[in-house]
Formats: sequence, C-alpha cells, structure tokens
Amino acid sequence: MYLGLDSSTQSLKALLIDSEAGKILSSASVNFTTDLPQYNSPNGVLENKDPLVKHSNPMLWVSALDLVLKRLQDSGQDLSQVLAISGCGQQHGSVYVTAEFEDLLKNLHIENSLVHQLENGLSRTTSPIWMDSSTSKYCEYLDSKIGNRLQTDTGSSAIERFTGVQIRKFFKEDPVGYEKTACIHLVSSFLASILSGHNCPIDFGDASGMNLLNLKSNEWDAQILEAIAPNLKDKLLPAVASNSTVGGLHSYFSKYGLKEGIPIVAWTGDNPSSLIGMGAHTPGTIVISLGTSDTFFAAMNEFKTDSNGYGHVFGNPAGGSMSLICFKNGSLAREFVKDKYKVDWNYFGNDALQETDPGNHGNLMLPFIVSEITPLIQKEGVHLVGDHEFCNESAPCSQYIRAVLETQFQSMKIHSEWIGEEVSKIRVTGGASESDGICQVIADIFKCPVEKINTTDSAALGGAMRAAEARSNQTFDELADKFTKSTQIIESRNKYSATYNKHNDLVKKALQNL
Repeated sequence: MYLGLDSSTQSLKALLIDSEAGKILSSASVNFTTDLPQYNSPNGVLENKDPLVKHSNPMLWVSALDLVLKRLQDSGQDLSQVLAISGCGQQHGSVYVTAEFEDLLKNLHIENSLVHQLENGLSRTTSPIWMDSSTSKYCEYLDSKIGNRLQTDTGSSAIERFTGVQIRKFFKEDPVGYEKTACIHLVSSFLASILSGHNCPIDFGDASGMNLLNLKSNEWDAQILEAIAPNLKDKLLPAVASNSTVGGLHSYFSKYGLKEGIPIVAWTGDNPSSLIGMGAHTPGTIVISLGTSDTFFAAMNEFKTDSNGYGHVFGNPAGGSMSLICFKNGSLAREFVKDKYKVDWNYFGNDALQETDPGNHGNLMLPFIVSEITPLIQKEGVHLVGDHEFCNESAPCSQYIRAVLETQFQSMKIHSEWIGEEVSKIRVTGGASESDGICQVIADIFKCPVEKINTTDSAALGGAMRAAEARSNQTFDELADKFTKSTQIIESRNKYSATYNKHNDLVKKALQNL
C-alpha cells in the first residue's frame, strides 16, 4: 500500500493504492468550504476587499490533514500496511514559519490536534496562493533587475502568482515579519514537513514555479535570491529530486493507524503530480485539463522555454522537464455560450457539433470573459470573426458553440508549438472531457488520438505512484500501465486535416488583430 495526498485550492484528497495489484483501495476527501466552515474560506480562499489579493489560512490545510486521515482510517483499510507516503500541493502558494516551528513539529503530541500545536509557529498568518495577482509592480522590478535570463534560466518570466515576487512583496510590506521568518515553504513542503516532524525541502518540480530555481543547475539562483530579499538563501532548504526520501512519518500519525517511521517521499506541485497520475511522464503524451481554466502540460525531451513568455517549464518528477500552459478562459467561456443560448451540456458537447461542419466555415469566436494570460489579453470581451450572419449573431446557436470550442483548442495548439515535441496521443481530464464531441474537436485540431482514462484524482494518484516508484522496484512505466490505462480512444479524422490547417491560419490572424 502507498498513500498519495493532494492539497488543492478547494480540498484535500487522499488516495490509497495497492501498487502490485494496480488497484485503488480507498479514498477520502475534505472540502474546505463545507467541512471546515470555521475558517471562513469559501472555495479555500479568504475574503479580501482587494480583489487582486488571494490568500488562504495555512491552518486550514493543517486541519484538513487531521480530518482526511481520520476519514481514511474510518473507511476500514488497515493503514498499518502503508509503506510510504507522498503528495502534492497547489503550486506557488507559500508558507512562512518561525525558528520555533521545527521544535513544534518534533514535539507533536498524539492527544492534541495539529492546529492546536502548530498555529503559533507561523511568522505570517496567511499564505498567498496561485490566484493572487497583487504583485505586478514587483514583477516589473524583477524582470528589469534580472532581464531575459529570468525566463531562460528559471523557465518563466516574472509572474504575479509565482513565489519569488510574493516573497518580495512580503519583505517590502512587512519587513518585521520577514525578519522573523526562519524558513519559507511551499504548500507541498509545508505538509511534508508536518508528516515528517521537521522542515522538509522543496522538490525540483514545485521549486520551478517560484522564479528562484535555476533549472540548468537545479540550485537556487544566487543573483535572483539577492534581488528578491536579503538573506533569502538562509530561509530556503536546498531543493531536492522528486524521488528523494525527506524523512520518516512522525509518531503523531500513529493515531490514524499509520506506522511510525515509514518513508515520506518529497512532495511536489499539483501539476507535476498530475503528469505522473495521467501516465504522461514521458514525452509524446499531452495532457489537456478542461476546468475553470484550461491547462496543457507535457513532458519534454529537452529543456527549452517559450520565447513569447506564455508557457512555463517545471521539473518533471520522472526526471527532466515538463511544459505547462494555462488558459484562464476555459469553462468560463464555454459556460458563457451555453448559458447565453440556454442549452444543456449534452446539446453543447454533442448535438451542436453534429449540426455543424468542422472549420465552421471560417467563423471564429475569441471569448475573453475574464482577462486572458495566454495570449495576454487584458480587456475582457467576446470577439466574433466571420461572415455577416455570424458577426451579427443571427446564425444558429450551434455555430457559436462550435466556434468557441474550435477557437479555444486552435489557440491552445498555436501557443504550444514552441515545445516542438512529436505528439502521439492526448489524454484529457476535467468535466468537459466527458463529452465525446468535444474530444473529437480536440483530436481533429491536434491531428492525433484523444484518450480518456478512469483517473479522476490524478494529482493524488500521482502522489501515491511517486511514493511507490521511489520506495519499490516498480518503474513509472509499470505503474502507469496498471493505473492509467485508456478506457476510450477517439481517433483524429484525416479528412479534416486541410480544413484545420486553414482554420489555424485564421485563428492566428484573428489573435494578432486583437
């Protein structure tokens, strides 16, 4: 048995696997809104009068850890058989602790809750998370201070949600709090530290979402650290490989039936963990996650960066690098069209696509319900490009449904060309991936098959698979064969290849004209 945990924005999930049999034995979850209402954090985020500020209470995640392990224990599984634990956290979120925090970890007592024992170990009571965009002026500062090397060496230009500029903001706006900080964690290393009973390092996969790790050397970049804040290197443990064992389970967790001392494998970010949990750890397989924001990620044969600055490069837990591109207007745009025309999801994702032709006769919809990051579109609005009837919104609603889908996925293809990898298949996840019609659009545009798999909690599964790979003789290939087999394959239709080549050019031109 191996245990994987996933601390996401809105919940904490636990997944227990039998790695030899290839079975998921049990799962448990904690919803931050409904299960822990005392933290007043709807959807896992503290309310703030400034809409750009998005913070969470780290004690929320600590409470959830106690609760999810209790629920897993109550499921009836013998947790004493668990051989190792790993997990992941929402990327970019940071936690700031005092020098006393490690002593608090070491001296955890089984009779008290984690929160009761750890809440006085924070030097900053809230944690900025990936949704925060209040650091624009610090991004401008960092880009000007470091220049193009920031992107080419850390994998990304300065990004508001990335941890480096969040640390810079903390130092500038609360220098006393920064001075009291002895160690800076990501969500991942924070929770791994609690399990281990001492401060644990950040892994390469999650560290690469900070703008602080030089991906060519896998070491903290001294020049960038110095630009961010004084003595920052002293507040960071050296980053480690994702398969590193970072400690043994603290005796506190024996209250849940877990065996003291079992290995804790370094935690990583949720996106690198999902790469493993989707069976996409080697180049050639793309993962497209269709959620509120759509994400595109894939393993890479060689380290390279996006010259346009839209794509990011993270560490791949299986070794090497992975790319990630985020599109903010994912289901937001799809839901806008669905609601505008008052249709249900079955019509949207299937019937409407049967009523229209691939390529949509050149009619496009560029839907920016919120400002977009890929490409950078700061002004919200829905842009129609095409014939007179379409642009005057008198065409059948099925044309607008096809238009939003085709334009979204064509933009995704255009903005991933910098990766330059040969693609053999695409794996899809997220709510919209259940639609065969939407998957067919993806297959036709990318000109390769789309696979569905049974995995719904890919990040937690990735954590369990990483624990198994690090502490047994099983490889990621073997584990992927057991846990991530495809359940359905939707083939690309070659007869529409020329249509979508022309469509690609139309979307490129439309984006350039915005």
